[in-house]
Amino acid sequence: MYINRKIEETIKRLSESFPVVVLSGARQVGKTTVLKKIKADEMNYVTLDDLEARRLAIADPKYFLEHYSYPLLIDEIQHAPNLLPYIKIIVDEEKYKALKENRSVKPLFWLTGSQHFNVMKNVSESLAGRAGVLNLYSFSLSEISNYNAPLFSPKIEDLKKKNINHKYTTSEIFELIFNGGMPEIVTFKQKRDDFFSSYLNTYIERDVKQLLNVGKSLEFYNFMQYIAVRTAQEVNYSSISKAIGVDSKTIKSWLSILEASGLIYLLQPYYSSVSNRLIKAPKLYFMDTGLCSYLAKYPNSETLEVGSLSGAIFETYVVSEIIKNFYNHGKNPKMNLYYYRDRNQKEIDLIYEEGDTLYPIEIKKGISPTNPTKNFNVLKKYSKNIGTGIVISMTDKLMPINKNCWLCPINVIV
Repeated sequence: MYINRKIEETIKRLSESFPVVVLSGARQVGKTTVLKKIKADEMNYVTLDDLEARRLAIADPKYFLEHYSYPLLIDEIQHAPNLLPYIKIIVDEEKYKALKENRSVKPLFWLTGSQHFNVMKNVSESLAGRAGVLNLYSFSLSEISNYNAPLFSPKIEDLKKKNINHKYTTSEIFELIFNGGMPEIVTFKQKRDDFFSSYLNTYIERDVKQLLNVGKSLEFYNFMQYIAVRTAQEVNYSSISKAIGVDSKTIKSWLSILEASGLIYLLQPYYSSVSNRLIKAPKLYFMDTGLCSYLAKYPNSETLEVGSLSGAIFETYVVSEIIKNFYNHGKNPKMNLYYYRDRNQKEIDLIYEEGDTLYPIEIKKGISPTNPTKNFNVLKKYSKNIGTGIVISMTDKLMPINKNCWLCPINVIV
């Protein structure tokens, strides 16, 4: 069974503007499946996970492209970045022909990559202005629910327009959190523990060692377990360093690997200037809560729901769903989403910035959170308008707490 992905429409839209589309994301989130679904009969296909194909691509990139011909879908482009300058030549030649014939350029190459940092570095160097780049993550709640979600907005007038019939119980949500959104689990019903055990072994042995030549596989696995139980917290490099037994520089490198691989997201803090935002510690969120709860060794969703991690992983789920929504629409969440925390430990889970307006967002597991808006006033010190805030929780309907804040059911994130 194929579950429609929201990003499909974004891919089609970018293909009207760019001759090359690059889809980046963690392994096994469904990148190739999505692209094949859209143009299965119109594009040739090759994967560079095939060692023979990779050998040819590295040894003779020009002949490789002639042999497979275009339009062409190339899987795992990070294995042969030397193809990109030759793709650029083909793209420029086709653009020149199209200009002479007064027509648009059809899609020529679709590329996937599992190592976002390396993929983007090489694409920006070789295909600047010629490629549209998108990120794909595991299934979102809207995709699992078959709901065509609009771009996330915390504005009350936008939230009121949503017509979502199903109201999730806390148990249903934690079952979704526990299983996560990886296609092999959601679509093909592979046993969760078997999948993640194999997934982590493959990821560490292949991607991690290739990215940073990490030889300490056990230490890296321990590192992933350590940060899993600290999801939705500020990153403290020295604390992680002491706990794992490696230096802070290595911890920063390892976090960059996880972010580049699409497994975590580092949410930046909101301060009065861009320079201040960059020097403060980010908050860490896993992008698939199934992987996070597996690493944290929770045996089932019931235990997770009442465990010490329940509030943090609920927040992780909500934040990751909003981030997925942004990327599915081809938007960069780093342009709009931040968190707030000051020296007095006053914190706001999310700040949505749009133009000159800040919208505070709190995330609470309960149905009727106690005093959830107590820190919203800290935003008054900025020269910005403060929009109506929302508290995303397990409440069953959208309703006002006061004139400045509304309670919102978790359905609003889909």
